[in-house]
Amino acid sequence: MRLYLLALKPTDSVTEGFLPAAARLGLAVTLLTDRPGDHRHAARQAEVLECDVRDFRAVISRIATHRAPDAVFTNSDHLQTQAALAADYFGLPGKPWQAALRAKDKAQMRRHLAATGADTVTAAELTPGQDPAALARSGVPYPCVVKPREGVASEDVVLAEGPEELVARCAEIRARRPGEALVAEEYLPGELRTLETLGDGRIRHVLGGFRTELSPPPHFVEERMTFVRAHPGPVTGQVLAQLDALGVGFGAAHTEFVVDGRGRARLVEVNYRAIGDQCDLLLAGLLGIPLFEHILRTHLGEPLPTDLGARTDGAARLEYPCADRAGTLTAAPEAADLDVDGVRLAYRPLRALGERHALYRTNRDFLGVVRATGTDQTAVDRAVARFLAAHRWEVTP
Repeated sequence: MRLYLLALKPTDSVTEGFLPAAARLGLAVTLLTDRPGDHRHAARQAEVLECDVRDFRAVISRIATHRAPDAVFTNSDHLQTQAALAADYFGLPGKPWQAALRAKDKAQMRRHLAATGADTVTAAELTPGQDPAALARSGVPYPCVVKPREGVASEDVVLAEGPEELVARCAEIRARRPGEALVAEEYLPGELRTLETLGDGRIRHVLGGFRTELSPPPHFVEERMTFVRAHPGPVTGQVLAQLDALGVGFGAAHTEFVVDGRGRARLVEVNYRAIGDQCDLLLAGLLGIPLFEHILRTHLGEPLPTDLGARTDGAARLEYPCADRAGTLTAAPEAADLDVDGVRLAYRPLRALGERHALYRTNRDFLGVVRATGTDQTAVDRAVARFLAAHRWEVTP
């Protein structure tokens, strides 16, 4: 059976998760990408073909002139609608393209949730070429959050305290992203949480979630994530109801939300894919399930088991040492795998020594990732704290 996998840049989710899972399932993989050179080095077990994967017409044409597909899949935020349209064209299982579009387009997500009565968040859209002052006159309350309409990973997501700051933030983002539409929306206070789900269109499993600790405002960099086996039932129910309203139920979804003072769950965004930044790798091991295989099987049309057989005694934490300035990485630990007091700890560098980078105020500032799993949260937290204290990361301007 042949799997077409759409990708932009190489990611750990693909190279360490989905490609090995596809090999275990005996699938022949054709990877379509606009960066074939990067993937031929990282994805040696796949056939790599160049394609303008952002254009669904180019994807369909490339597949139609190659080999017959059995599944079309992507784990990229940017390519979900294209993959869904291609799967639908070839009569294959996949996500509804309308739901993929709603999840990707943050303005459309807000409009749709409001129209269905699922939730209303005051928001306004700034189209390319439109004067940012239009947002300041839109009635969005302050403080508000401004962000790219189709952005990811907290990139160019920033808090604005008033109209003048909102206009200035829009100008800064546009200087980096000319021609992109922006969204301003009311700030949703509360602890940021995630819900990880997996469905086949018939049943949906809740895999747990994370509590996310962010950098101080005005930016929203995810610095630490702690696994939560189950959020309170009413909270999970509210999130699932909003996902139903969006039509999000097939395959993997990573949903970010906050809970307000009245116990109401408010969606921040829906990433219609598996969680990234190595959380998916941690989740598969923590739950003791073939997570990546399950996700691929749904796109092959196979039903999920009613019971995944997931472990329920796990505790986990991820920590991301971040650059706090632009410059060259001059000191950092090497990759490590440790067992400490019943805790399995893995450290993976995300930048090489000698690399020079700007300061992005996003997860592109991550210097490495510490993943720790066990059965006691206190022991897990202690192991991570000891590892961080024993090592240093230095960025030289």
